[in-house]
Amino acid sequence: MGQPDLLALEEWSDVDVDRLLSLATRVKRGEVTRGLEGKVLALLMAQRDSRAEAIATTAMYLHGGHATVLDLSEDGAALEAGIGVRMDGSAREHAKDLARSLGRWADGIAIRVLPRERDWSLAREDSLVKCFADEVDKPVLNLGSIRRNPVQALADAMTLRERLGDPQGKRFVLTWSWDPDPLPPAIPTSAALVAARLGMEIVISRPEGFELDPQDTARIRKIAQHAGGEFVHISEDPDDGLVGADVVYVASWGSVKLYGRPEEAEVRDQYRDWRLTPPRHRGTRGGKAVVMHRLPVRRNVAIDDEILDGAESALVDQQENVLHAHRAVLLELLGR
Repeated sequence: MGQPDLLALEEWSDVDVDRLLSLATRVKRGEVTRGLEGKVLALLMAQRDSRAEAIATTAMYLHGGHATVLDLSEDGAALEAGIGVRMDGSAREHAKDLARSLGRWADGIAIRVLPRERDWSLAREDSLVKCFADEVDKPVLNLGSIRRNPVQALADAMTLRERLGDPQGKRFVLTWSWDPDPLPPAIPTSAALVAARLGMEIVISRPEGFELDPQDTARIRKIAQHAGGEFVHISEDPDDGLVGADVVYVASWGSVKLYGRPEEAEVRDQYRDWRLTPPRHRGTRGGKAVVMHRLPVRRNVAIDDEILDGAESALVDQQENVLHAHRAVLLELLGR
């Protein structure tokens, strides 16, 4: 493969991703059961996520391995990743020292962390995740940073194929929803990137001021074109953006332009009406678009109950597929 880490799914070739998807499908069918006997995964949770932790530990257990959780959520923000810094502030440990020590006894490291920086130009570098990958010669898995969540993206690809058959040429609409918190753009960006990789038509629907990172938007467009799909357009209208959708992926993310600034919340609160309602869903292709959202979901804030409990909702499928995607990734990284 030539790629020992999984920090972002687009860093892997089409052949490698297809192999991962095939393995995840075989795992889901029960055709692959063991493969990680005697392997230890250091699960570093610098930002606590009980759901991600439960799935990672279950994935290792199902294949005979073990996951050891290091909960740094109380002081994880104090990890330093800078080069040549004088550590006389809040940071009590440098990421390179922690990475090197974990690499001595763990067969792989899975890390979930958000940045300390309050400036987007610095935060977008995902420096902590990259520091671990640079400093240890064991596989490193990104379980969710500010820009990428590759396991969720793989699970989304599984779900798209299961629901659509061949996603090529189908319209994928990534639509923004309001949330009281400025969530990182990792989930929506990763979802759009994997949909583009499947050759889908991409539409991004979001309010003014809530653009994704410009470099990521350009990457989505380039990958879609390479895969035979198309970046159709960007909409600033929550109704028009859904027209003709085969898939509606609902997600919330904070403003990149106002990242780390207090006025971001005031701007975001202007768009509380951005949610997926039955009338808006009826504007999709035949009113039957598949609805996706990475759990947990705020009912009747992001998506209305009628849709969440309807036949088009794929949220539980996505959640199940995260486990199988996780198993496939760990088998590929640790079981080779």
